[in-house]
Amino acid sequence: MLTQETKRKIDSARNILVGKVPDPKAQVEQITTALIYKFMDDMDKEAIELGGKARFFTKGFEKYAWTKLLDQKLGGHERLELYGEAVAKMSQNPHIPQLFRDIFKDAFLPYRSPETLTLFLKEINGFTYDHSEDLGNAFEYLLSILGSQGDAGQFRTPRHIIDFIVSIVDPKKGETILDPACGTAGFLISAYKHILKQNHNKPLTPDEKKKLMQNLVGYDISPDMVRLSRVNMYLHGFPEPKIDEYDTLTSEDKWDEHFDVIMANPPFMTPKGGIKPHKRFSIKTKRAEALFVDYLIEHLNINGKAGIIVPDGIVNNKSFTNLRKFIIENGLYAVVSLHQYVFKPYAGAKTCILFFDKSLKNSNNILFAEVENDGLQKGVQRAKIEKDDLPELTRLLQDFKNSSKSATLDLKKYKVNATITNLNTLNKDIYYHYIDQLTLFPNTYIYKNSVAVSPKKAVRVADVFAIKKGVLQSTKATPGQYRFITASDEYLTHEEFTHSTEALIIAVAAGGSLGKVQYVNEKFIVSDLCFILTPKKKSQSDLLFYLYYFKSVRLPLVRLLAKGVSKQSINKTDFANLLIDDFSTNQQKKIGSVIRTTREKISEHEKTIHSLEEELIVSINAIRKNGD
Repeated sequence: MLTQETKRKIDSARNILVGKVPDPKAQVEQITTALIYKFMDDMDKEAIELGGKARFFTKGFEKYAWTKLLDQKLGGHERLELYGEAVAKMSQNPHIPQLFRDIFKDAFLPYRSPETLTLFLKEINGFTYDHSEDLGNAFEYLLSILGSQGDAGQFRTPRHIIDFIVSIVDPKKGETILDPACGTAGFLISAYKHILKQNHNKPLTPDEKKKLMQNLVGYDISPDMVRLSRVNMYLHGFPEPKIDEYDTLTSEDKWDEHFDVIMANPPFMTPKGGIKPHKRFSIKTKRAEALFVDYLIEHLNINGKAGIIVPDGIVNNKSFTNLRKFIIENGLYAVVSLHQYVFKPYAGAKTCILFFDKSLKNSNNILFAEVENDGLQKGVQRAKIEKDDLPELTRLLQDFKNSSKSATLDLKKYKVNATITNLNTLNKDIYYHYIDQLTLFPNTYIYKNSVAVSPKKAVRVADVFAIKKGVLQSTKATPGQYRFITASDEYLTHEEFTHSTEALIIAVAAGGSLGKVQYVNEKFIVSDLCFILTPKKKSQSDLLFYLYYFKSVRLPLVRLLAKGVSKQSINKTDFANLLIDDFSTNQQKKIGSVIRTTREKISEHEKTIHSLEEELIVSINAIRKNGD
């Protein structure tokens, strides 16, 4: 377990380096080199204390031992020269593992400050480890500062999300396990710990543990990530980590390999430069995340299991219709939506997790769930909070799998936002539209609890309404002439682009106002942050009815359609193709009549309140004037 003291020391080591080594990646490399250096010396000391001999600093390398570096008799410049020489020559030390020689290959000291080095080495000297896994936990914390790899579309998966996915996929000791975009090997290490924990009553034999380590495989395109992940696994007890530098999308060398379990958080990007995906993928697309989903399905064994993080586009973008059909037909049993702060402070991507189990693919029941709280604040700092849906969601997903994806599972027993959809209940036309648009989110074509009447079918928004986007504000504005409607319902005026028809206005790009709906029946102008909805068949559409309908489904609508990292918005095409409840004209009129009657009553009450407030002011002023 990573302790607060270890975290403090790593942070302190970074602070010492930051003035001379400002690049976070270079800081990681310097601290990695020093930690391994110190760790080898610790193991040599332990061996000598147990009556053995030094393994690493021997036969000509004794002078570079950590203890010699920290000798108080050494002057600052002497220590600087000795450490620089040691780091440069350590890759030639035949007595250390090849993995460590790879780490020291091309290593160098990027600064020439004796004071900085002395402070840095003293901080590193405070690290003591009884087992390599302790160093591995510290190393994982160190890797967390790498955060995002930006142009490569990569960002670090938080430990609690990795552990959640592993707990649901539930890898077993005899299964082969792959992460095809392994980064720092977080999924592989979590899977290893999960299996050991599952077998704590009957611990694995040495042979079983060795076989398990051989079954854990990782690929990554980045040589830096491969090096770091190998070190991470070595420090968690893997003598020969099976991490390969491999371009999963371009190379076909490993295409015929298959695994029992695959887990990944692949890069979200369009491959460019020298990355040119080969032709063996079933899905034709340029998006890396879609190709990785294809790869996962293609390389799972017949009863394989998987969990993969994907951006929302995979589950709601029209471009991925064929991919969605493919994954539904190949064992998809659950979709878990993550809130956009999960990957903060490194990225603000809105994502979800797809869970597969090919042994369950004969059932058409799919569980949709939403993580509203993950135990951390929704912000950049991500401080711990009590609200955490993951434990309860874990219980639900495990029960859902154990019941063979039963649609009769009582969701009321679980304190999470979830629903179960059976694809067989959809007629053929709706089924393909459902897949084509928003298949992989709950409540997509019929929103529950929206109104009292249950509709019989669904229609697109574009089938009911003509949709226009508002306009940019004009500089030629004459105050006071027309009502100007923005996402937040402010009042400005314009001469141009006026509308005089009855309409609904929906905010589609305005932070907290996103999805807000307004009704107008006067001459107006609308901000470009809004859509204008006018009925295609006015005699068949009651706008006051739809005002309350869209108000009632605002939250799921935003969850389904909002895209973007720094500022979310709703795309016109996505909104136009959104499936909504289809109500008959008679139903709309009945509900609209109730709405109008109620609004009139509210208006009368508001007038009464306003009149009473005026009377109150008059009474107060009269008393003040009389001075009584």
